[in-house]
Amino acid sequence: PGHLPPRAAGGTPAPSSRSPAGRGAADCSPLRFQKQVGDDIGRRLTLLETAWAQGKLSAPVRKRMGVLVRELEQQRWDAADETHRSLMVDHVHEVSQWLVGVKRLIAEARSLPAAETMDSSAEPGPGPSIPDGTAR
Repeated sequence: PGHLPPRAAGGTPAPSSRSPAGRGAADCSPLRFQKQVGDDIGRRLTLLETAWAQGKLSAPVRKRMGVLVRELEQQRWDAADETHRSLMVDHVHEVSQWLVGVKRLIAEARSLPAAETMDSSAEPGPGPSIPDGTAR
């Protein structure tokens, strides 16, 4: 209650065991955003983290956010953008306050070279469980 998630580099929330969005934001934390952009994204993602932690997000929204995070992790920007748009169309009242931050995160990540968004030397392994019950 009243506790904000810790911040990673760039102003994005640090990973959370409850929210794949927090993990996705943390995966993108090495991105070098302008401070104002990073702060805005961070504020919006904090709203998402809070709604997630308080159980205020419906199962369909949580499931699609799990999909969106996987798309971000795999640098599938077009798919992530499409998932973002479908969330906005289908769940506008539930996501409108924080989904703008997700959109901005996608746009900023897309504009950076792949080497800055992911450590290519890292070996892929089993990831944490996501809301739809599958593992990455």
